[in-house]
Amino acid sequence: MGMVKEFKEFALKGNVMDMAIGIIIGGAFGLIIKSAIADLIMPIIGIPGKADFANLYFGLTEPVRIGMEAFAAENNGMAMTLDQAKELGPVFAWGNFITVAINFLILAFVIFMMVKMMNKAKAKMEKEEEAAPPAAPAADLVLLGEIRDLLKK
Repeated sequence: MGMVKEFKEFALKGNVMDMAIGIIIGGAFGLIIKSAIADLIMPIIGIPGKADFANLYFGLTEPVRIGMEAFAAENNGMAMTLDQAKELGPVFAWGNFITVAINFLILAFVIFMMVKMMNKAKAKMEKEEEAAPPAAPAADLVLLGEIRDLLKK
């Protein structure tokens, strides 16, 4: 029974709950950033006519290159997707790497801006606390102090 109680205390500590909440919010935030990149940013900065960097690659073996050429010939010059090319053999998926790197940079910038705003707000709150006059002691503490002084006399 001791182990169950110990686990309950561990699981209900503030740090564990804060971490769980952070992970859940982080996952949702990641989906928002992924959508913003895929749906808003990539079409603007994408290579003209190819807003999706994920399908930019080149084949590393002859069978892949031959398969890519055959696919293009059969489909009016249309290129096969990265997944289709991977089925034929190894490919150098440089476009997918670019997409992931852009996602990381945007996410890192957004987190940097959030931390910067939080630090600014924290500094402002600390400055206000320093400028505020000290709070007057509670009436019961004043009364106790007076009683102490009277007892000393």
